[in-house]
Amino acid sequence: MKLARRMEALVSGIFTELANARAEKENLGIKVIDLSIGSPDLPPAPHIIETLSKAVQKPTNYTYPIGGKYELHKALANWYKKRFNVDLDPVTEILTLMGSQDGLAHVAQAFINPGDIALVPDPGYPIYSASILLAEGQLYPMPLLEKNQYLPDLSNIPTDIAKKAKMMTINYPNNPVAASANEEFFKRVVAFAKEHNIVVCHDVAYAELAFDGFKPMSFLEVPGAKEVGIEFYSLSKTYNMAGCRIGFAVGNPDVLSALGRIKSNIDYGVFSAVQEAGIAALTGDQTCVAKTAATYQRRRDLLVEGFGELGWLMPKPQASMFIWAPLPAGFQSSMDFCLEFLDKTGVLMVPGNAFGELGQGYVRIALVQREEVLLEALERVRNNFTFAS
Repeated sequence: MKLARRMEALVSGIFTELANARAEKENLGIKVIDLSIGSPDLPPAPHIIETLSKAVQKPTNYTYPIGGKYELHKALANWYKKRFNVDLDPVTEILTLMGSQDGLAHVAQAFINPGDIALVPDPGYPIYSASILLAEGQLYPMPLLEKNQYLPDLSNIPTDIAKKAKMMTINYPNNPVAASANEEFFKRVVAFAKEHNIVVCHDVAYAELAFDGFKPMSFLEVPGAKEVGIEFYSLSKTYNMAGCRIGFAVGNPDVLSALGRIKSNIDYGVFSAVQEAGIAALTGDQTCVAKTAATYQRRRDLLVEGFGELGWLMPKPQASMFIWAPLPAGFQSSMDFCLEFLDKTGVLMVPGNAFGELGQGYVRIALVQREEVLLEALERVRNNFTFAS
């Protein structure tokens, strides 16, 4: 039994090694505090759960849910207008997905032929690259460097590469580097995409997990953005509905039509009861969104300040559910640091190079545990790990 060549590029030795190291600690009876996986630990608001509970009792919700409910699309269009002042046609400019990763994983199938070039961030969320590899395309990494505020320098992309590139993926607020982008950057992206006829895919999943009064913007707020690309939004982080698997692609109708054609050959859509819960989330009381952001802000402050007092300095992100921390003094390998840190403290983080070569020298810390658990993590570090001065 011989696997396809594309499978070779999808093997992730780093995540396998982390899973094995965690299992070894747990087999010794040590409770691992997991700050690696970006899975929300908070529940949805009561009105969302109540709507979902009632919806699963409806016999009519168990037919194939082909496409997205118009009421759901209308709810998202109203939400986008209120939040970003972006107008969306509920019929032609919104596509319902099984989470935003569903769309991010499949959109390359509509535009990338074997050998075609796609521009992807390095470091970047793994699906951005994996989707291109599954389509048998070629990756051209866009470096996200601290000196550039973790924004790709489009002027450094060679002209011959830009002319051949078919797609570009960007993500702000960013996972893993927890950086944010401004209007000036998005304007450069639109101009670059127009000049080189590139489809832009912007992942905006973390827009509502913002701190200190900061309000991330939509890529589609920039004039001309809808002409060159689409944006992926998810209810997973905003409303703590990660397990429900519901998200959207919005923007350019032609791109959405192509993605929709791919999707129609793969599945029949999101469970109707989950769609009803999505409508409740988007149209109901939004106090829950502010509470969720405030919770992550407290966790961010607790960890950044707590590690700082222990001698490990790291920046405070404006948004996202992650901290992108440079390695403490004395370490060169992100993986070696994470394994030693896990061994001595029982606290699990992700080495930055799990997200690309340029992640070497950093670790990603997910703010996905209750404050009392984070305090326990800090106490373990205080008692078992010494940072070089």
